[in-house]
Parts: sequence; C-alpha cells; structure tokens
Amino acid sequence: MSLTFQPMMESRPIREIAYEVLKKAIITGEIPAGERIVETEYADRLHISRTPLREALRKLERDGLVEYVMRRGVVVHAFTTEDVDQIYTIRNSLEMLTLPYIIENATPEDIGALRRKLIEMDRKMEKDDVEGVSPLAREFHTMLTAISGKNRILRVIEGQDEYIRRFSAMAIQQEDRRNAAHEEHHMLVDLVEKKDLPAFESLMKQHIERSKECCLAAMYARQQKLDEESEN
Repeated sequence: MSLTFQPMMESRPIREIAYEVLKKAIITGEIPAGERIVETEYADRLHISRTPLREALRKLERDGLVEYVMRRGVVVHAFTTEDVDQIYTIRNSLEMLTLPYIIENATPEDIGALRRKLIEMDRKMEKDDVEGVSPLAREFHTMLTAISGKNRILRVIEGQDEYIRRFSAMAIQQEDRRNAAHEEHHMLVDLVEKKDLPAFESLMKQHIERSKECCLAAMYARQQKLDEESEN
C-alpha cells in the first residue's frame, strides 16, 4: 500500500490531527474499505505514539468509519447505501434551512462571485473534465450556503462536507446528470438574483435530491459489478 503521511508539525493535539488525517484518507478512499489499520504501522506513518492513534481510532469508530472486528482488529468500514442516504438527508435538510437567508442576504458582489465560479465550471464542462468539475461544484454550493451567514448551521454542514465531496464525485460521473446539474447551478444563481424564494427552494430541493439518487444508483451499479466479478 503506497499511502504515506507527512510528519505532523501543527499545534493542535496529536490525537485530533491523527483523527483528521485518517478520516480524510478513509472518506477519499485512500484507505479502502476492509483495510486493517495496524497500530504499529500507522503510528510509524503518522510519526506519533500508539496512544493518540488509539484515541483517534475510537473517535473514528464513533463516526462509523472503522469498526473493531474479532481477531482482525480495527477495520475500515465500507459505506453502505443506508450511510449515503442518511448523510445526504442530513446535509440536504440543513442546506434547505439556509435558503431564505441566502435570498435575504445576497448582494450583487455575491452574485458576481457565483457567476465567476460557474464560468470556471463551464470551461471544465467544455473539456469534459469530470475530475475538475466535481470539486468546483462543491465549492459553488459552499459559496452559496455561506451567503446565508448562519454560521452554526454552516459548521454542521461542513462536518458532512467531506462525505458529500466523495459521494457527489460518484454522482457526477453520470453524464446526463452532470449536464443537468450544471444547468441547474446557473438557474439557481438566476433565482437568487431575482430574490424568488419559492422557485429557489423548489429547484434546490429537486437539485440535491437528484444528486442523492444518482449517487445511490452509482453505488448499486458498482456493487452489482463487484458481485458479478466475484461470481466469475
């Protein structure tokens, strides 16, 4: 396995840094589902002792990202369709709460910044750069919700954002949804500029629900492919 970690030089508690590094690696797939996290090996990679690593692993277990398996130790937990459904439901419900405040607070400068981000996405779409579109789409949504100014809600949303980045990357692989989602991004900005809250709420609800459905469909398809390969 080629995954390596850089030495940690930050001032935060070591257990917190270890937790964040491992969490990101698991969510992005750098540490794949089913991988055993051997304490001695990962402590060496993180340049830390085993005590803060164990504390980080306990926190990851509470997050549902790892589990303790009899005679195997700590194993990375595979995301299920139920996990994806719950994470999207939480994230989407919170995002919907910000919409009235986005409409209320949006300035011409905010609209301009959103349109500049869409131009970046337009260029990636023209080149069919799928890998480039996904992070820009997440940045667009982060910019949009930030306009609300509802910092407590935004912090909770941010806690789910790493998961959504991975899942939305799966959804955006589907060309039909990719093109439709990008058109919807443009329409969302138009509605914010017009201060049309009912239409904005309706389109956003449709937009984020379709993203969840596409991600779930991608997971089902991937699982079917794995099942077929295991049978052959």
